[in-house]
Amino acid sequence: MQQIINFIIRYKNFLLYILLLIISLAFTVQSHSFHQSRFFNSSNWITGNIFGISQGITTYFDLDDENERLLKENERLHNRLLNIEADSLIKMDTTNIGYTVVSGQVIKNSYANNRNYITINRGKKDSVSQDMGVITDLGILGIVENTSNKFATVQSILNTKSNINAKLKNTNHFGSLIWDAKAYNVVQLIDIPRLVPLNVGDTIVTGAMSSIFPENIPIGTIRKFDLDIAKSFYRIDVDLFNDMTNIKNVYIINNLNREEILELEKTTANE
Repeated sequence: MQQIINFIIRYKNFLLYILLLIISLAFTVQSHSFHQSRFFNSSNWITGNIFGISQGITTYFDLDDENERLLKENERLHNRLLNIEADSLIKMDTTNIGYTVVSGQVIKNSYANNRNYITINRGKKDSVSQDMGVITDLGILGIVENTSNKFATVQSILNTKSNINAKLKNTNHFGSLIWDAKAYNVVQLIDIPRLVPLNVGDTIVTGAMSSIFPENIPIGTIRKFDLDIAKSFYRIDVDLFNDMTNIKNVYIINNLNREEILELEKTTANE
């Protein structure tokens, strides 16, 4: 308390000046409408900027929560979309066919090797298992190869071992999607017959011959194509929709009927 009193005594002239200045400014603002307008506009500007900065800081720290919320919403929408599309294609009740979708994030991604793999933060505890398809909002990414309790490795489509059923969207002619390891943004579609009409820019999607991916998941567009005269098949370069160097959010797809389909096919092949 004594220090406060000493401070007031030491700076009494300065403090008196500040007090008188504030009083004079208050009288000036009250007596002139122009000054009142300027004062309140300035106050609003200062308050608005302070609020804007505060809101920006709060929003920044809330981004992770917002991103997680959006992922869950997209997961729910993907679940609905895949099952609705499947239902419309086979003209039967969705109890006979279905997919589940789990959202996740990439924690490691390689794209410069011949056999590239992606690690995601979902595993057995999230009901993720081998041979589930992995996609993004833009298109397919790869297939789950191994899982631990909390993580999974995904064989990228940028892998020389990768072989995925794909088709031309506008004609439904299908072939195999492979990678020649030459470019991280281009894969190859093979086994398309020479009689099929092709155009640069045509869209390539997943085919119906896969028990891993639903039909019509986007892949990319035709960059160029060449005819193997000896085999009478096209070799098509496909520009990927996904930027394989910049992948973060993913969706893991589980075909609920995959095991039954594979078991039936195995039985049929052994007859």
